[in-house]
Amino acid sequence: MAIILSSAAFKPGEYIPKKYTCQAEDVSPPLVWSDPAGGTKSYALIVDEPDDPTNAFTHWLIYNIPDSAIQLSEGVPTDPELPDGALQGVNDFGNSGYRGPCPPSGSPHRYRFSLYALDQKLDLQPGTSKMQLQAAMGDHILDQGELIGLFPKVE
Repeated sequence: MAIILSSAAFKPGEYIPKKYTCQAEDVSPPLVWSDPAGGTKSYALIVDEPDDPTNAFTHWLIYNIPDSAIQLSEGVPTDPELPDGALQGVNDFGNSGYRGPCPPSGSPHRYRFSLYALDQKLDLQPGTSKMQLQAAMGDHILDQGELIGLFPKVE
C-alpha cells in the first residue's frame, strides 16, 4: 500500500503556486501523508526535477523525520538540523533545506516530491548528498508515496 502524499497548495499534476518558487517567497509547501506500513521508524523526503536537462536536479533532502509525523508545515526552516531531530541534506543549489522551482523559460518542468517510510533512522550527518541518502535508504524502504507538481504555468 503506497503512502498518499498531498499538499493543500496544489493537487497532483497541477501547477505549484509562485509562492513556493524562486519567483516569490521560495518557501516549502505544506505536505501531508497517510499512515505508512507498520514498523516505520523515520521518513525521508526527496524533491527533485526529473525534467532538468543534465540530471534530476535536487531541490530538497530532508531525512530522519520522526515516525510520529504525518505532515511538514509550510516554510520548513532551512537549518541543517531541525528541533524535531530531522536533518537536511544539500540541494543542487549547494544549500541546506528547500529551494523551489526555478527552471529556465519554456515548457513546464515536473517537480517530484518523493516520501519514503523507513524501518530505521539513518546514520547520516546534516549536509548529506542525494546519492548518499539514497544509498543509506537502500533496503530500509517500507513504503513510499509521490506527488508531482508543475512549474512554470505557461499562459
